[in-house]
Amino acid sequence: MSIRPTLETRQAVPTMEGAGVRLHRAFGFQDPTELDPFLLFDDFRGDHPSDYMRGFPWHPHRGIETITYVLNGTVEHGDSLGNAGTLGAGDIQWMTAGSGILHQEMPKGNAKGQMHGFQLWANLPSSLKMTAPRYQDVKGKDIPEIIDDDGTRVKVVIGEFWGKRGPVDGIAADPQYLDIFVPAGVKKTFKVDTYRRAFAYVFEGSGAFADASKPEGVLLEKEVMGQEVNIRDLSGNRTLIRFGTGDEVTVQAGEEGIRFLLISGAPLEEPVAWHGPIVMNTQEELRTAMRELRNGTFIKPAH
Repeated sequence: MSIRPTLETRQAVPTMEGAGVRLHRAFGFQDPTELDPFLLFDDFRGDHPSDYMRGFPWHPHRGIETITYVLNGTVEHGDSLGNAGTLGAGDIQWMTAGSGILHQEMPKGNAKGQMHGFQLWANLPSSLKMTAPRYQDVKGKDIPEIIDDDGTRVKVVIGEFWGKRGPVDGIAADPQYLDIFVPAGVKKTFKVDTYRRAFAYVFEGSGAFADASKPEGVLLEKEVMGQEVNIRDLSGNRTLIRFGTGDEVTVQAGEEGIRFLLISGAPLEEPVAWHGPIVMNTQEELRTAMRELRNGTFIKPAH
């Protein structure tokens, strides 16, 4: 057994997306090999409707899958194929854009005006870039949750973990998507397939992703008074942790416990030609997609 080392710990960056949604981007639109097969991860949350109400109006996708997980509020969605619905708190949608789809996503707050959700983009292999679009909408009540003796809770969205299998299936990257809570002061180890790229995203509490005997934090570089210094810091809210190779991830929870997503997938190791929400393998395929968007042939007829 080998603990995966922490390659990098970084804060999600405030970003404006859609028609004016304030969100934090953990990664995206940078080196696509870094977390292959995953391309982008956004944390969209707000306590005021002005943070999110403008939403994500009609936009195209091709060659990828989008995974939307809602914690608070709702997301109303619709697409060019006539599909429509609402994701509520705890629900998840796995959309395979495949050959192409136009859709929109409009967040709404809960009774207190709060909205919180995540969106992850996963690349499709070249053999499935032009597959027919499909949705997997899963209600929160159908996502299995395991509670360990020490109070650790794991929701298994996709993949198999601790004898439970998530409800989403047939995904090319064979990913694992877990929503994990570890109580205060508990040190916990989680199995991760050696051949998958893996990352964690902390969104509540804090902890140290290292083989430490107490939550003393991991060594980070930070800028203080204009100087780069090494300090020890617990990974807290809106922190991305990128792991190296190994078959286990260990976390030591801090004083408030820690809640995070642990996501892994098999790398595709294919060339990436990327323009916003359209991700192909070659520049020629990308030019074809843009040309089809202009001339109205982007959406392919169902077979």
